[in-house]
Amino acid sequence: MTSLAVVILTHNEALHIGRALEHLSAIASEVFLIDSGSSDGTVAIAEARGAKVLRNPWTNYAQQFQWGLDNAPITADWVMRLDADEIIEPDLAAEIAARLPTLPAAVTGVNLKRKHVFMDRWIRHGGRYPLTLLRLWRRGKARIEQRWMDEHMLLTEGAAVTFDGGFADHNLNDLTFFTDKHNKYATREAIDVLNQKYGLFARDEALDARSASAAASGKRWLKEGLYNRLPFWVGPLGYFLYRYIVQLGFLDGREGLIYHGLQGGWYRFLVAAKIVELDRELAPLPGAPERLAALERLTGYRLGAPAA
Repeated sequence: MTSLAVVILTHNEALHIGRALEHLSAIASEVFLIDSGSSDGTVAIAEARGAKVLRNPWTNYAQQFQWGLDNAPITADWVMRLDADEIIEPDLAAEIAARLPTLPAAVTGVNLKRKHVFMDRWIRHGGRYPLTLLRLWRRGKARIEQRWMDEHMLLTEGAAVTFDGGFADHNLNDLTFFTDKHNKYATREAIDVLNQKYGLFARDEALDARSASAAASGKRWLKEGLYNRLPFWVGPLGYFLYRYIVQLGFLDGREGLIYHGLQGGWYRFLVAAKIVELDRELAPLPGAPERLAALERLTGYRLGAPAA
């Protein structure tokens, strides 16, 4: 039997962690939670279900997950990255159990097709399905991309195949939680955009179609090569209209209108607005050291760690 370890980052995920672990029970030989100070029962629920919990202070997702890979006592043949609000559905669990032991040694990674469930509705349109992501890899054959936002797993050698089973992101929190989370995401994404513009600290540039999925690589190229260079008002409006009309987001009904309007319209506008706000402070400064110090002061994040 091929063994599988699952690594999950948590902070106050009592609403989701039991569900996630239940859906992993048929395939995971080891589960490691990397917890950053939960106070809501997350740890107790996980330990009661046999997960091992490691604790580490939070900096950002990429650094926290890499810390987990470096410090969790993983012995399994394969490793999976999973968020606490994600679900491995029964058909994917069966596919993993059947296919993982048969993969040749040259295959070191597996892409999964993630679906997004919002307000209990599967968002099928607007370019949201499938989101093909590298989430399974042979132990020691992948690392996480060191970025402040939109970080991906990267293979360090070998090639990936894609499994077709169900893999769902289904967060049960309300819209207040959703908008608060995306407000924080917007600050982190603005940091990456301004770093791209000014070269404030080392950027992880390893993402390509070999190291991750072709879909993730192509999306990154479009975002950094085209979208980030558009005028402030063009990008968010154009992206929302493309997603909602051209990519048929309107077919996702009322829940789709709320989701695409918030995540494809409001969020993109918020990122752009934060870039404008922060750049008003950074642009007049004489050089990268001064801009980096200002960006740290304005965002409250300690930046500048070298990319892996």
